[in-house]
Amino acid sequence: MQRILIKNGTIINRGWQKSGDVLIENGRIAQVGGVIDAVVDKEIDATGKWIIPGIIDDQVHFREPGLTHKAELKTESRAAVAGGVTTYMEMPNTKPNALTQELLQDKYDRAAEVSMANYSFFMGASNDNIEEVLKTNTENVCGIKVFMGSSTGNMLVDNAQTLENIFSNAPMLVATHCEDEATITANFEAAKAKYGDNIPVELHPEIRNVEGCLISSSLAVDLAKKHDSRLHILHISTADELALFDNSIPLKEKKITAEVCVHHLYFNADDYAQFGTGIKCNPAIKAASHQKALFEALLDNRLDIIATDHAPHTWEEKQNLYTSAPSGVPLVQHTLNVMLEFYQAGMISPERIVEKMCHAPAECFNVRERGFLDEGYWADVVVVDPGQEWEVSKENLEYKCNWSPFEGHKFRGRVTETIVSGTLVYQNGLFLQERAGHRVLFDRA
Repeated sequence: MQRILIKNGTIINRGWQKSGDVLIENGRIAQVGGVIDAVVDKEIDATGKWIIPGIIDDQVHFREPGLTHKAELKTESRAAVAGGVTTYMEMPNTKPNALTQELLQDKYDRAAEVSMANYSFFMGASNDNIEEVLKTNTENVCGIKVFMGSSTGNMLVDNAQTLENIFSNAPMLVATHCEDEATITANFEAAKAKYGDNIPVELHPEIRNVEGCLISSSLAVDLAKKHDSRLHILHISTADELALFDNSIPLKEKKITAEVCVHHLYFNADDYAQFGTGIKCNPAIKAASHQKALFEALLDNRLDIIATDHAPHTWEEKQNLYTSAPSGVPLVQHTLNVMLEFYQAGMISPERIVEKMCHAPAECFNVRERGFLDEGYWADVVVVDPGQEWEVSKENLEYKCNWSPFEGHKFRGRVTETIVSGTLVYQNGLFLQERAGHRVLFDRA
């Protein structure tokens, strides 16, 4: 494997910054900090740049198998590393849904062939696959995914006894999408009765409303407390849900955790006028008051993790009327850029960005030997030029769908190098390898 020396950077890790070098050998971080002199295969000059751990994104939809006209494991993992994401956890609502151990293994096998980034896949839960769920390996699968809302059609889990069975028996972390189906359906039918097929997209946060999120999230928390389950609620989008989460104890001690996604931090309901169905997603992007409350909860640790819920669709699909335009936004290539924009506005420190995007996902999921720039850990390392200005365009998008809500937007700060499991895979806009990702392992009792 490559022996790599990163020189003269600002190392950001475990809440501190310091100038120095990082040595990588045999796929691992061999030495961190100080002046390092070594004979290496590759030397990277990080003068004026940050050296950070690779980002861990705990919620992506890479669409393979069955929906590969939208995205593929190969294309989206390339987009991930271009944005500094070295590890992803992918969702089970592909075609077919990953509802059996065999279908889950098929996804792992495919990722081993093509993935540029490290990978893990959630086991999907449905109303009738509890026996398959209970077979899930706790060491090499990130978690069980439960859709408690209508976002995924056939994977909706709405049977009360099934939910009891999952929460009482799940051998590992249960990750939930929380929106109440009955509330959404009633709101949608009322809007359709008034507007027919021409429902304005601005009504999306009223159809998939605050009440629907709170009802479902409250149910998930009640079930987790009842059964002493390990619950992780994905993409919190409302101020009202924040009271469900505790910031009085360290993350490692929490049994109930939550994430916020970059689009719920960056956009608000006023942006539908400009972006239309391009930012239609589930849960919906809501009013600015919720956006503000989410950011505050991120900083005070009621919200533990920053993720993307990267969910690409073709541009043609997104141009349909509200009633048929699919929900989801491609984001994994630009998640760090969004947070850097908040940093440049004085809203968050580099140390907190690294904590919420790298350290916290590793701690939340008990990821083995990743998420930190610690000696002996796997070398998932990203070099960032915080001053480099660039404009998002179709020419520099890596998403297969080849569109982004950020097209034409100028960011300041860009990933210059990405190292995955000790292999330099991306440098200055060029990919240097065809694949490099490893299957992620987890430390669980």
